[in-house]
Amino acid sequence: MALFGQLGERLSTTLGRLGGRGRITEDNVAETLREMRVALLEADVALPVIERFLDGVKKRALGAEVVKSVTPGQAFVKIVHDELADLLAAGDPQLNLRVRPPAVILMAGLQGAGKTTSVAKLAAYLKANRKRVLVVSTDVRRPAAIEQLETLAGQVDVGFVPADGESPKAIAERALKQSRSQLTDVLIVDTAGRLHVDEELMDEVRMLSQVLSPAETLFVADAMTGQDAVRAAAAFNEALALTGVILTKADGDARGGAALSVAEVTGRPIKFIGTGERADALEAFDPQRMAGRILGKGDIVGLVESATQKIDKAKAEKLAGKLRKGKGFDLEDFRGQIEQMLDMGGIQSLMDKLPGAGKLPAGAAAGFDDKALRRQIAIVNSMTPKERHHPALLDGSRRKRIAKGSGTEVQDVNQLLRQFQQAQKMMKKFKKGGMAKMMRGMGGGGLPPGLH
Repeated sequence: MALFGQLGERLSTTLGRLGGRGRITEDNVAETLREMRVALLEADVALPVIERFLDGVKKRALGAEVVKSVTPGQAFVKIVHDELADLLAAGDPQLNLRVRPPAVILMAGLQGAGKTTSVAKLAAYLKANRKRVLVVSTDVRRPAAIEQLETLAGQVDVGFVPADGESPKAIAERALKQSRSQLTDVLIVDTAGRLHVDEELMDEVRMLSQVLSPAETLFVADAMTGQDAVRAAAAFNEALALTGVILTKADGDARGGAALSVAEVTGRPIKFIGTGERADALEAFDPQRMAGRILGKGDIVGLVESATQKIDKAKAEKLAGKLRKGKGFDLEDFRGQIEQMLDMGGIQSLMDKLPGAGKLPAGAAAGFDDKALRRQIAIVNSMTPKERHHPALLDGSRRKRIAKGSGTEVQDVNQLLRQFQQAQKMMKKFKKGGMAKMMRGMGGGGLPPGLH
């Protein structure tokens, strides 16, 4: 993910230099640790966190007995992976909802961190996990806050508690009463934010905590603000009994320092990471898997989970049945596969989870972003149904018309058709269709090399 992009590349390059060494020595460990220190400083990781991390790596590396079948480089990567996972872990990342319903989740944080959108994303996540959810905003100072949450609640189809001129305490008490009467499983409470930490804000959040007795009190931190997010998290942790952190805007151009520092500084685990604007762009946090992604080892478990949750099984079965009957793979099917890829989070999300994707040559994935996928969908949409089912009809004049209708160039149409032809050839080799097979068959100018 963008959050760890540069850091992951630097660490992978540094660790790669250790590969091929005859053995792990104090000298080559010291050299590697120096390079890692620079990478972590550039990623805006807090200095005490860097010292603790590198000290742990050094102790384990110099005390390690390298198995004969494993190269020193591989052994050192394992050590760094385990230390990274320890650094990211600060307790159980799972939500604790094993309380008498409703389990209250109190959301705290500074203004602009994405608190309200995170409330809606978390509600959607819990609903997908078969929880009955109710949301409420106690932010009476920002006029649009309550309306914003009401709109978002409607979009994710969860219950919403309105407010009209009441105090935050009165809103919270009424929401709790309503949640109990409606037998909801979870009540998520949005709170007021500020541009910076102040005593009035803390007093209000403390009061709401006393009224609601939350099962979870989550601090919402903006990954883009780096160490400011860590300092704010520490301040809230002193005022409240925080149980965890939601890190937002992880898809932005952040350096990753906040993620690597916040758990260590607060002693509270990161529980979720926001990876985009969509309602489903919220990932449950797993330290082991995130450490693997940072080091370019991918996250196959996360990829499978995403596929299981987001691939339209009915469409997949329909395509499989069509291919089993010997019917051709056409441009309608091709468009459906692209749409499912976007549903799984798009190119960047898939790349983050694939082992070795970070080792692609510079610029290998250039041009293969979600905008490019949406342009391809627009191109197919500009075709007639007959053209989609019979691509052989697409002569020069038809391609010009399609390019004009989709706001693209003729070469874009030609490129899409070349990718489609390669996918079509691969599909002929399979009796059953599927996303993974489709992805493997779209190489050679289609998708980035790491995806096939």
